[in-house]
Amino acid sequence: MSEIRQRRGDGDGNQKIEAAVESDHVDSEEEKVLEEKYVDELAKSLPQGTDKTPEILDSALSGLSTRWRNWVIRGIFTWLMIGGFCLLIYGGPLALMITVLCVQVKCFEEIINIGYAVYRVHGLPWFRSLSWYFLLTSNYFFYGENLIDYFGVVINRTDYLKFLVTYHRFISFSLYCVGFVWFVLSLVKRYYMRQFSLFAWTHVALLIVVTQSYLIIQNIFEGLIWFIVPVSMIICNDVMAYVFGFFFGKTPLIKLSPKKTWEGFIGGGISTVIFGLGLSYIMSQYPYLVCPIEYSESVGRMMDCEPSLLFRLQEYTPPQFLQPVMKVIGMDKFNMYPFMIHSLFLSTFSSVIGPFGGFFASGFKRAFKIKDFGDVIPGHGGIMDRFDCQFLMATFVNVYITSFIRTATPQKLLQQVYNLKPEQQLQMFYALKESLEHRNILNAIP
Repeated sequence: MSEIRQRRGDGDGNQKIEAAVESDHVDSEEEKVLEEKYVDELAKSLPQGTDKTPEILDSALSGLSTRWRNWVIRGIFTWLMIGGFCLLIYGGPLALMITVLCVQVKCFEEIINIGYAVYRVHGLPWFRSLSWYFLLTSNYFFYGENLIDYFGVVINRTDYLKFLVTYHRFISFSLYCVGFVWFVLSLVKRYYMRQFSLFAWTHVALLIVVTQSYLIIQNIFEGLIWFIVPVSMIICNDVMAYVFGFFFGKTPLIKLSPKKTWEGFIGGGISTVIFGLGLSYIMSQYPYLVCPIEYSESVGRMMDCEPSLLFRLQEYTPPQFLQPVMKVIGMDKFNMYPFMIHSLFLSTFSSVIGPFGGFFASGFKRAFKIKDFGDVIPGHGGIMDRFDCQFLMATFVNVYITSFIRTATPQKLLQQVYNLKPEQQLQMFYALKESLEHRNILNAIP
């Protein structure tokens, strides 16, 4: 009897478990339907840039099919952006740095606005203010690091700025702690999950946008060529991939972005390598573009420089497998700038890995069923839609410079010396003097 009861009990228990599983399944299905409805509503509420065009263009292109209409609109605004980019280069390093800051702020706004819409936190106290506070704090830290690295010698000469230089990282951390405490105090019981989700969203946005813009600024300080060439490569790859895909594209490349094709990917890659070599050859001839941006204390302005070996013509003997081809065209040796070799690596990255920044952004947008991050640029979308690949490229260029190019400079070493205590500075002075005398370098100076 007890066995029978036990079996009945087990049967009842199994039925309850099955009922609970079915109930959970029904709940999950209902949640899935509600989530899809919510995402559809979200997609309608966010701006879509490719659908927004000036009325003059709309009326002028009304006779064209949708496909060619989009082609013309994208083409017009692509050339406008390229022209604006050329004007910024003419404006010099300061204009480029200010532009990078403006682009960073706009990209951050576009990402954060999606977060606000997703988590429906418009009514929560202080949260919009907190997001922008963290943006200001992170910018204070990163841009302060740049100023200290490249202008620390000058800043240290000013008494009231010396404190900011010496304790820059401590001040930055203190400012972050203020925001952290502010966030904890602003928590509302019924919105914990949404608030913590948006807190994480804000920090991911800062990682993607602010950190990358900091690296872009560092690349500019290494010489304008390290900024202009990589950015131009991404632009070239984007444009040529679109052109090849538009006219010849038949084979889909990746499900995340159905309009991308293998024909566009390969055509854009080959075009970028050729374009990169040509642009590098031209730009390597101008000291203004290749010289690092360094401040000279003695003359009170930015330093002029003698271009490094990277930007001087060198004679090369082609590899053995290319020598038969070179003999056919009557060339045993050829001259080129060493920077062009580095440009091959940059163009390969921008062609092969760079587009994955765009695929990542496409996947992000598909998750929320939106076409664009914003509607600032007709035919293109938001600022983030145009800079999704640029941020990944900026990181690679900075890592490449740090790993293979950069060497210590007197300015940076002096900055570290000025941060030492007076007795440590004297100790270093006497050690350096003794070393120079021992090697007969100091005695040789008239």
